[in-house]
Amino acid sequence: MAHVGLAMHFRRDPNDRRKELTVSRFIEVVHKNAVASRNTADAFIKEMLHYNIAEYVAGGDGRTHPLQPTAATIERFTGWVTAHLRTLDHIDGGDRLGRYLDRPDMLATLQPLIADGLLASKPVREPNQTFSLFIWLNNGGIVMDWLMSGIDPDHAGLERIPTSVVSIGDFAKWLKLSRTHLGRKLRTAEELGSIGWLGQRGHSVMWVSHRFYEEYMTVQAAKLAVVDNAFKACFPPSQGDD
Repeated sequence: MAHVGLAMHFRRDPNDRRKELTVSRFIEVVHKNAVASRNTADAFIKEMLHYNIAEYVAGGDGRTHPLQPTAATIERFTGWVTAHLRTLDHIDGGDRLGRYLDRPDMLATLQPLIADGLLASKPVREPNQTFSLFIWLNNGGIVMDWLMSGIDPDHAGLERIPTSVVSIGDFAKWLKLSRTHLGRKLRTAEELGSIGWLGQRGHSVMWVSHRFYEEYMTVQAAKLAVVDNAFKACFPPSQGDD
């Protein structure tokens, strides 16, 4: 939903009310693309406004109340883009990040193409069971990122891959999540055979299954491919480049 809203913002035409980012238009686009229900989209916008991630445009039409991401939100998303471009460069030795930093104005063109790609990507839109379980949890993506980031690459081929997580309470505190809600999701994942503990539950190192690890990596690879394709559309290789 965040990508949908940002794309609508960057594609807006301040001189055409029909193309402004408004609550009603956002809800309609989210629903039309089967991203979430209208109620979920409405609740999402209210959260974005409450936490100053989005704001009403000053001096806007009082009847439509156009919205825009705050400056801090654009800054954070710029960090998201640079992190993904840096990752792609590490994979193939490319120079995407340097080229992007030379043309930061291209963000307004790049992000909508990323949003289009994510909406069209089946691996991203229809992830497997455990990934889908976490993605609907507040900060669920960060939960999975934290689990996977604590994995020793040498252990990635194991059926039960140790993570760096031991205490559910500490895990919830680090992520600013409800311990009860996080614990409920972890128990469901445990019932699926996707996570577990090497010793006593909640008091020993947590492991993730190889299947869950592959689910996560599949989605990350698909997302990186979307970012790469969007980058190529914005920054086509010059003559003489391979």
